[in-house]
Amino acid sequence: MNDELTAEIAKVREQLLGQLNQVQNKREILRSPSLKSLYSRISTLDPQQRAGFGQAVNALKNEIEKLIQSDISNTAELPPIDITAPFGSDKASERFGLLTADSGSIHPLMREQDLICEIFSNMGFSTMESREIDDDWHMFGSLNFPEGHPARDDYDTFNIVQTDEQGHPLLSPAHTSTMQNRALQAYQDELKHGRPIAVILPGRVFRHEDVDVRHEHTFYQFEGIYVAEGVTIGNLIATLVSFLESYYQKNVSFSTQPFYFPFTEPSLEFSIGCPFCDQQGCHICSGSGWIELIGCGMIHPNVLKAAGIDPNKYQGFAWGCGIDRLAMMKYGIEDVRLFKSGRLEFLRQFSPGGNL
Repeated sequence: MNDELTAEIAKVREQLLGQLNQVQNKREILRSPSLKSLYSRISTLDPQQRAGFGQAVNALKNEIEKLIQSDISNTAELPPIDITAPFGSDKASERFGLLTADSGSIHPLMREQDLICEIFSNMGFSTMESREIDDDWHMFGSLNFPEGHPARDDYDTFNIVQTDEQGHPLLSPAHTSTMQNRALQAYQDELKHGRPIAVILPGRVFRHEDVDVRHEHTFYQFEGIYVAEGVTIGNLIATLVSFLESYYQKNVSFSTQPFYFPFTEPSLEFSIGCPFCDQQGCHICSGSGWIELIGCGMIHPNVLKAAGIDPNKYQGFAWGCGIDRLAMMKYGIEDVRLFKSGRLEFLRQFSPGGNL
């Protein structure tokens, strides 16, 4: 075997030894592409060199296997720890550098949710938390989705075994709009005293989605509703613009276009200019320069009737907005999956002093 082949094996050996202290599952090193490439190399060599080269590669593999086994054996000899013990009561914290309770911080999505509630509170809105299990009536019936209506397919979510009184399976809400009927009834007395119904409904929602950089099967959303006499779609747009400019602390460019939701009429898609490319077009906004951010519209008369409110006297508007997407645009985050990844290098960006 010539010097060139010897050097090639030595280079791979150095790479594999370096990985021993880096990877958690040591056995993954034996499946390293660089080691596999050495075995693939055998068939390309001159017959006189194959035997010596093959023996050297096998010797390298055996050496790595022994080192891995030795490392695993040393780990197994460590004294056991009680993983149920409180911090500080055993050696677990010292050995593994586990974090104490005062090292934690509020998750970025929860911090943004608190900020959203604060902004709307200053605008005169109350807050009513959503729920994570609901029935067919509040998910569809109260929102003007008749049984068998094709629009139900757009809200494909997760069912559970338990059923409601009508035999429909309980489900995980696909939108916080499931709280609309409850909020309209809970705050109905406001109308009798000449005050509007003004409520936001934050919560976690679930959809059967193909997960990618812009879509998650579990995410956070907040619904907003406003009902009074003489309400117009101009009030809706003004409310959303006021909120967004307060949230982002700058002027925002926006556009609207007609859409369809069973629970609003007319319905709109509310978009703002893409902050990632300054509306020049990029992969985040699919080249359009705009990001659809909010679904909204005037509350359908049937939804008001279902809550016992006279649509001939009162009008209202509603909207739904993803908190994850608001935060992505605020901080320039391109992958929504990072919020639930548990990656400390990501979460530290939002921790006071970065001490997470």
